[in-house]
Amino acid sequence: MAQSDAAAGPAENHPERNGERKIDTIDRRILTVLQRDASITLAALAEQVHLSQTPCWKRIQKLEADGIITGRVALVAPEKIGLGLTVFVSIETQDHSKGWLERFAATVAALPEVMDVYRMAGDVDYMLRVVVADMAAYDAFYKRLIETVPLKNVTSRFAMERVKSTTAYPVPGPPEPKPVRRPAVRA
Repeated sequence: MAQSDAAAGPAENHPERNGERKIDTIDRRILTVLQRDASITLAALAEQVHLSQTPCWKRIQKLEADGIITGRVALVAPEKIGLGLTVFVSIETQDHSKGWLERFAATVAALPEVMDVYRMAGDVDYMLRVVVADMAAYDAFYKRLIETVPLKNVTSRFAMERVKSTTAYPVPGPPEPKPVRRPAVRA
């Protein structure tokens, strides 16, 4: 007898209920290859994932339609275009209201120097990754940031060296099947 939805557990335990879909081994291979090189030809990709071109293209389109592939971009070396300073900015606020958050989100979205924004757990409320040309550019950014929304504390940490940087997520394999326990057979 099948379990009812209520007995099956909370929605977060069932990704297909949260608008996500399960991806199979071929989808995982496609994602791994495209994260490494999105400029690969369809013919080369299809060959690498052991499909013909049409089914491969349909899978890519489905991955895009489902929001799994969110874009195809050129990755740029920031230091080659004059953006040699990366700053991690920790922000603490005393105001956790919806209105403050909306103003803060709009502010950081409008600042092109902000590459990433995370709401954090722990001793800081938000963490930003900011990329600028130099200290003077960071100072100008900092002044624009603090004049737009009230902040309790802003702490800046300057990266000295990028040791690792990747945009490719590890694509996990399917979950391991649970072993079937069979009762012992008595002779």
